[in-house]
Amino acid sequence: MTIRILVAEDEEIMRITVLDHLRNQGWLADEAATGTAALELVRKNHYELILSDIRMPGMDGERLLTEVKRVAPRTEVVMMTAHGSTDNAVNCLKKGAADYILKPFDLDDLTFRINRLLEMQRIKARCVSLEQCCGLRRPLIGSSPAMEKVLSLISQVAPADSSVLIQGESGTGKELVAAAIHYESRRADKPYIRVNCAAIPAGLMESALFGHEKGAFTGADKTVIGKFELADHGTILLDEIGDLPLDLQVKLLRVLQEREIERVGGSNTIPVDVRVICATAKDLADQVQKGHFRQDLYYRLQVIPIQIPPLRQRPDDILELATFFLREFGDERGMSFQLSPEARQALEQYPYPGNVRELRNLLERVSVLAPAPKIQLWDLPVEIRNTLHDSDSEADNLAATVAAAERKCILRAVEKSAGNKTEAAALLGISRKNLWEKMKLYGL
Repeated sequence: MTIRILVAEDEEIMRITVLDHLRNQGWLADEAATGTAALELVRKNHYELILSDIRMPGMDGERLLTEVKRVAPRTEVVMMTAHGSTDNAVNCLKKGAADYILKPFDLDDLTFRINRLLEMQRIKARCVSLEQCCGLRRPLIGSSPAMEKVLSLISQVAPADSSVLIQGESGTGKELVAAAIHYESRRADKPYIRVNCAAIPAGLMESALFGHEKGAFTGADKTVIGKFELADHGTILLDEIGDLPLDLQVKLLRVLQEREIERVGGSNTIPVDVRVICATAKDLADQVQKGHFRQDLYYRLQVIPIQIPPLRQRPDDILELATFFLREFGDERGMSFQLSPEARQALEQYPYPGNVRELRNLLERVSVLAPAPKIQLWDLPVEIRNTLHDSDSEADNLAATVAAAERKCILRAVEKSAGNKTEAAALLGISRKNLWEKMKLYGL
């Protein structure tokens, strides 16, 4: 992503010299001859960094710094000052300037300072992402055709900046899909911010998304930036978008169309460059029909729809997921868990209304409570044991198992002897009378 820098300097020769140098470094550079002109550009564009002279006609550098920190708090400002003005430069540092440089300065020194600040911005962005998605960057497990289709779609949509709408039942892994899209995109080293629309009270939602100005409402004792500003140049996941209040749906639609936000209590629009991914367990088309969700926003969000299939529709993935989770739990405790054949069969036949999350939780419980590393059928919850077919359930009963084996042996012996019961009895090592009694018992 190209870095954009603004140079605010009233001395034309100095301004052009710095601009040429910045452009030669491969950065986009804009210029402003006054503080007022610089502020107008800041309101229209996003800048990673501003180089500002302290002394300029009209709005000076110190006032410009104050306004920039209010409008675009994540933009770094480096003050340029002449000898004798270092006291003003120090005051600017106290007000939020990232650095100051004395004129005349070496252009290589300027490049070094800019690179250092840009690297600090990248580190901050990664820290924000780590705070927001700690534990969520996990692999997507599954090799079934349905899951391979989802993985293929992720690879296709990740490089684009289009909005994505992820739909699927609770527990299918919608957040993991959203994280995978972000970390495969060109925004991977930029912030990844998650917002659960169902977890934030309706009265606080607007402030959470767009931020608020100091004094905007009772208790707003300082300016706070919202999730969209935090996600600038990165990705925002609006989880449970179906629970977003209708009045905020209008404002979200405006953000998607205009690519700018307005803080609560503010009068300035702030440009943002954010990729929006939404996820929901609700049927949004049905919500539109019921009047609970705006149709225009629905069409705007589902530029690229991704449907995550429930686990019951991809049973081929169950054992793969179970093996992954058991290895994960085993690594935590220094153990090696295994599933008995009966336990594997039972796990494969259960419908999992809670999807992958339910499978993971039950295996965590079983791995804690099972008396041995090899998990048996009787270690599983009763609702899973009961899913086995009748013939398989008989494996729980020793007498039934023996009877089934005996019946099978008799059938094989009769077949080998071409129906001759005397020969079959000899093969089995029992009397003809005993064979007759057992065949009658088993209905042969």
